[in-house]
Amino acid sequence: MSDFAFFRFISNNWLTESEKKRKDEIIQLTEEVLESKGIECDARISKLSEEQLKEILEEVRDKIKKKKKKNNITLESESDLIVKN
Repeated sequence: MSDFAFFRFISNNWLTESEKKRKDEIIQLTEEVLESKGIECDARISKLSEEQLKEILEEVRDKIKKKKKKNNITLESESDLIVKN
């Protein structure tokens, strides 16, 4: 399902080079966003306007930022434990 959304992102030149390289992650997060919006098939994705697709991509990017932030906090916490010991 999200492969098609990913293809639409690519064909509209909306993805950065690093996002293109992280295809699996983008697809997984796109599936999460689409599921939260109740969009479940390629036919529905093909009918989405560019504006709706841009909104979905922004939500995917927000999820990536949150994930990175969470990972950084976890890494910092772990390094604090190592330094204290």
